[in-house]
Amino acid sequence: MRKNTLPASRLDENGQPRVSLQAILAMAFPLFVHAGLQAVLNLTDTWFVSRISSQAVAGVGGVYWLILGLLLLVTGMGMAVQTYAAQAYGARKYGRAARSAWSGLWLAALTIPVFGLLVWAGGSLIPILALPSGIEQSALDYWGPRFAGGPIAVAQTAVLSFFMAIGQVRLALTVNIVIAVLNAVFNAWFIWGFDWGVSGVAWATTASLACGWLLAMGIFLNGNMRWRYRSRRFWRPQPRRVAAIVTMGFPIGLSIAFDVLGLAAFQAMVTKLGEVQGAATQIVMMLTSVAYMPAVGLGKAGTTLVGQSIGAGRPDWARRVGNRVVALTTAYMLLIGILLALFAEFWMRLFVAPTDPTAPAVIALGVTLAWIAGAYQVFDGVHLGSVFCLRGAGDTRVPAILLLSMSWGLFVPLSYLFSFERGQGWFDLPGLGWGAAGGWFAALLYIALLAGVLGWRWFSGRWMRHGRLV
Repeated sequence: MRKNTLPASRLDENGQPRVSLQAILAMAFPLFVHAGLQAVLNLTDTWFVSRISSQAVAGVGGVYWLILGLLLLVTGMGMAVQTYAAQAYGARKYGRAARSAWSGLWLAALTIPVFGLLVWAGGSLIPILALPSGIEQSALDYWGPRFAGGPIAVAQTAVLSFFMAIGQVRLALTVNIVIAVLNAVFNAWFIWGFDWGVSGVAWATTASLACGWLLAMGIFLNGNMRWRYRSRRFWRPQPRRVAAIVTMGFPIGLSIAFDVLGLAAFQAMVTKLGEVQGAATQIVMMLTSVAYMPAVGLGKAGTTLVGQSIGAGRPDWARRVGNRVVALTTAYMLLIGILLALFAEFWMRLFVAPTDPTAPAVIALGVTLAWIAGAYQVFDGVHLGSVFCLRGAGDTRVPAILLLSMSWGLFVPLSYLFSFERGQGWFDLPGLGWGAAGGWFAALLYIALLAGVLGWRWFSGRWMRHGRLV
């Protein structure tokens, strides 16, 4: 009987391989939940900050996407471990897969001075945003502790990317469950036990990530990982391999970072409009992460399956399985977008303290924004499914260029034009003055165009010319 070795496949009655939806879902579901736990972390932090004040929510929101963007610029490079390790696994070169994880860990060590500089620079960078005084102090309190955990985030990304690449997604899920639980415990402890306020939220995230990384390393260095993948053998730094991770990963980190930094610019614009608009936008952003982060999990399944298929020498199969992943990601985002919009008022009330005098205004604006954000989710599903499948093929540079040029050449200028009236922003430019809703309309236009070009690149098969076996 013919042996079936293709990832996410089954043989039909004629012995021909077919894409197995069940196999895709079996791999994707733990990744789906794993990434969804990041959304839980975001929502947990937002809830705890909201217990402090709406001013604290606006302050964190004013710098949240800037911090996340700078973190992802570096941690995104660690995501290249998944592409290298998946292709090595598909080629049955298990030691090479483990070596990729160690290269990602050495990359994390090299980032320590970078994140140290960012911690120091916060006092000079945040005042440039010209936030109101109380909001600015909350932003400063959040900045330093988040960047202090940057190297840990890179190291954790490298190890979890290895687990995903070899199909051991439940291990990554286990680590993230531990992080989510500890994050809630540390938040309560640091905010109310130590009375650290907003800085306690940031330190809770850093501490929980550190515990999760230690657990991941314990798994990586022992048991089956030690014997099958020889994970203890390849710890010595190999500059060429670290450089290869950086070369592949830099476009990944750059594309993610500049997308998020575009959101950071948008959030800063909205926060400058005032406490209500800043708080409402931050809450809706966190609610959309319920859709975004699990969809990232589905996309990462695409990276693994496409990478393993290419490692096995079957780009044709990579295309077939990738098409199914893009369709699943889009369908999921459509469903979440509908739920977000229809029950917007209920979601908003969960994250606004009833005693806050601005609560009614924040809720009312948040409901309006949630409808625009719901439409955004559908196009984001096409974008995420396509870009993660392209990543598995090693096609990272062109998507990065497309995202960078459209984020900062279209989204950011339109957000400024739609949000501000003349004299409201940082520059003396004409604007439509639509407030936060205007910025969200700019985001919707941007993601629709980005989804169109990246979806065309994947479905047209042009990645077969530019993707590569790494």
